Amino acid sequence: MLAPLTALNVAATAPLRLDRVELRLLRLPLVAPFETSFGSVDSRLIFLVRIEAEGVSGWGEVVAMEAPLFSYETAATARHVIRDFFAPALLADPLSGLDELAARLGVFRGHPMARAGLEQAFVDLVARLQERSLSEVLGGSRDSVAVGVSLGIAARREALLEQVERHLALGYQRIKLKIKPGWDVDVVEAVRRRHPGTLLSVDANGAYRLADAEHLARLDAFDLLMLEQPLQHDDLLDHATLQKSIATSICLDESLTGLRQTEQALELESCRIVNMKVGRVGGYSQALPIHALCRERGVPLWCGGMLESGVGRAHNLALASLEGFVLPGDISASSRYFERDLIVPEVKVGADGTVAVPRGPGLGFDIDHDYVRARTEVVERFDRPGA
Repeated sequence: MLAPLTALNVAATAPLRLDRVELRLLRLPLVAPFETSFGSVDSRLIFLVRIEAEGVSGWGEVVAMEAPLFSYETAATARHVIRDFFAPALLADPLSGLDELAARLGVFRGHPMARAGLEQAFVDLVARLQERSLSEVLGGSRDSVAVGVSLGIAARREALLEQVERHLALGYQRIKLKIKPGWDVDVVEAVRRRHPGTLLSVDANGAYRLADAEHLARLDAFDLLMLEQPLQHDDLLDHATLQKSIATSICLDESLTGLRQTEQALELESCRIVNMKVGRVGGYSQALPIHALCRERGVPLWCGGMLESGVGRAHNLALASLEGFVLPGDISASSRYFERDLIVPEVKVGADGTVAVPRGPGLGFDIDHDYVRARTEVVERFDRPGA
């Protein structure tokens, strides 16, 4: 049996010398604009990371946005920190596993999304070299993963209701509504009235303040699965106060930037549910301990999304195949966001609201190299010294 991933050995105990780190930026248009409390976007800048060793490549995705809205990180800051600090650190000497990779990057502060892209690519590389699926290497046991869908703020309430109808017909097991002041209680009431038995949640992306507690308590009437990140992106204390004043379970997203913050949130009772995003927490070296913590505490866990391409979506799918992920995740079909994805085959949602977990080596999907090259706007390559 393979040792835990945080002590992962490559080819038994042989250290792995990386030959190249490649960064690639490309843009994919969205099938429809996606609006949250941050604003509306009609395309996604995709930031891919490829790590090469022994003639094999592993792929990851940096989920940072173009502007510092979800977090302080951007695609530009991630390029800078990988180019000038992270890539040279990883290429300098062989790596024995993920634990050593995390330790080598641990001398630097911050930039979890940049770290996560590199960790994803490394673990995919290891899985491919071992000819095992990413799910298996991570410790996943499920053959399929239950999924929900995140619906953005719409121009009209009726348009949102039509989206809900359409996605429920496609089989999605949970509907998540983005909310903000002025687009919340009345909208949720309308959806709940039309779909009384649907698993329903809302996500505010930090758009409210503790002073809005009485208003947010009105959401208790709608039997919601959760209220996700209602208050500031870096807050734990006010969320704990809010949770005591409302019946709906709070789920934290932006506030949980790593294992320590998650431990503190659970101690403070700032939330009852955890949204796992590999990019947000800094990669698998943080995601796996958070998963273990939530299982130990009996805290419901689910896998969130960041408008990733199929590369990031495949990583999310593999992680969500672990037993501790007990709620439907935001791992929608590729066609939910993109007319054409970067992987083959694309991610599809079955009529039962699940996505099959691939069992091929690594991600279990092929990279559509021709399409990746056609959409690429920037590419940077960093080779091992002396290679």
